[in-house]
Amino acid sequence: MTAKEHVAEYSAVLGELLHEREKLLGTLDRVAALHGTARLVRETIGAKAGFVAELDQPGLAVIRWMSGTRTDSLQDLEVPVGQGIGGRVLALGRPVRVTDYVSSPTITHQFDAQVRGEGLAAMLAVPIVARGETVAIAYAAMREPADFGDDAVRRMEEVACQAGTALQLAKVAETDRTAAVAGERLRMQSALHDSVGALLFSIGVQVRDLHEDVREHPGLEARLRRLEGDVSAAAGALRESLLALSESSPERALPVELAEHCRSFQARCGVPARFVQLAAVPPLDAERTALLVAAVREGLLNVEKHARASSVIVSLLPSEDGVQVVVADDGTGAEAAPGTGMGLRTLSGRAARLGGRVSLVRDEDDGCTLRAWVPLVRP
Repeated sequence: MTAKEHVAEYSAVLGELLHEREKLLGTLDRVAALHGTARLVRETIGAKAGFVAELDQPGLAVIRWMSGTRTDSLQDLEVPVGQGIGGRVLALGRPVRVTDYVSSPTITHQFDAQVRGEGLAAMLAVPIVARGETVAIAYAAMREPADFGDDAVRRMEEVACQAGTALQLAKVAETDRTAAVAGERLRMQSALHDSVGALLFSIGVQVRDLHEDVREHPGLEARLRRLEGDVSAAAGALRESLLALSESSPERALPVELAEHCRSFQARCGVPARFVQLAAVPPLDAERTALLVAAVREGLLNVEKHARASSVIVSLLPSEDGVQVVVADDGTGAEAAPGTGMGLRTLSGRAARLGGRVSLVRDEDDGCTLRAWVPLVRP
């Protein structure tokens, strides 16, 4: 075999390993799965842009994850059932395609301005289904009129199927710890260890073997080093998932979960995120705990999407006969008015029903601070 053929063979092997790594990371983190789906749409069917909308509530999707876009005109766009191509997918439960969005007679046109602003024309949207229900929508778009053929639809449906599986696994990993049964935790730990752990070990062995064969090919050696780092990060994520599934006492559940979200955010974004517990906090019921966790997740998500921050601090502390979490960043990229997103409005409503509150304010010296407070349960 010639040197050129060796390079081609090793490149193909590396490509397969990178593909396995992408699928693996997608199963460990919901945000990574959705980000990856938007990117995979472009790579799979050669689209100029790919994006994903999540269902925030029945009949309403919000576009959050994008790849290949040039503007923010579609960011956080709310798509009700029946409106535009995504709303038609929600209504029909099947793929919808148009050769030119703004002139198509088969869809409504509430979002023509946003589509024009992004410079899109042909578009294909398919439902992402988990447990028999549409949970998100995957879009592919071109910047000129074109026909998405049946093969493109089939490949998009395959991507959507992978995304649905990843979201189901991520949902299991995020299951509230106070509601999980000890036996189920042990079963999930064993399954993750035996399947994902074995896959990581296999990839690591193949990487080490390939190092010996590609020393004379700097390009492949660089890809190997990148893959090695990704495998190490995935192994860390797996260890965190296994730790999260282990039993923890109620008073430790909240700080442990917040610390895990900080580590996941830092691994995903490369932005340092530090968790600080300023004082011991009393145990909370499942509903109040879930709200504070959701607030931290929303705060970190906002930082990831908008802030261009160099650091984030998440604090947990007792406050005003209750418990408060604070997510503070030093970013400069939050252009929209704080507190106007659907996620924050939903959190505020949940907090109000518990007698608590949620706020997001722009700091005077740049950055934003999100605060969520809930009162203690009265005996």
